[in-house]
Amino acid sequence: MNFKKLFLLSVCAAVAVGISTASTAAQDRDRVVKPTSSQPTNLPPSGPSAAPVQRTTSSRPTLSNPIIVVKPQPAAPLVKKTASSRAVNNYTSALVAGRTAYSASVSDMIYQGIMARWGIPYRYGSTGPNTYDCSGFVWSVFNDAGINFTRVSARSLWAQSEPVYGDDRFKFGTLVFLNGLGHMGIVADENGFFHASSSKGITYSPFKGYWENRIVGFRRLPVEATSTADIH
Repeated sequence: MNFKKLFLLSVCAAVAVGISTASTAAQDRDRVVKPTSSQPTNLPPSGPSAAPVQRTTSSRPTLSNPIIVVKPQPAAPLVKKTASSRAVNNYTSALVAGRTAYSASVSDMIYQGIMARWGIPYRYGSTGPNTYDCSGFVWSVFNDAGINFTRVSARSLWAQSEPVYGDDRFKFGTLVFLNGLGHMGIVADENGFFHASSSKGITYSPFKGYWENRIVGFRRLPVEATSTADIH
């Protein structure tokens, strides 16, 4: 009888010890709490966040001097207009329009004679070929064109020539007298004339401007002085 009581007490003590040990182990374990997401369950999961943009520093050096914009200059014309090019245009237009004092062939010889002497220096009393004065230039050109007369001063040639009026004054080949009969030249057209300039040599000058108020008159060589040339 005592043996049974002792057995029962042993069993009860063992059970009590087991329960106590289990309770202590449960208390010693960490509690794991599952977090609750704040994201709504009906939305798709968000994608990965974008990587931050890194600012790069340019390797180009900083300019210390101000930038100056220069406009390009227009290209220079390939052909520069000169007094000789204007002379060509004046003579060509006069010839085409028939505004010449002599025939086309004689007018062409006069023109070629002028161009052949273009730019030759002035020298008083000279008739060429390396220098000319005004009357020496006119005499030389006309003589080469077949219009022969005695070489005299501008004043003397004025007295020997026939006056012309109206539009005939501006026909190519007409003589123009200036500076109180101290100077003369060959008319190109209504705009200007060819002559031996003391500063430029054989050249073309416009009537307008310096010579405008220095013109004495216009004349043409008499018929007997032009026996080998045709007159218009």
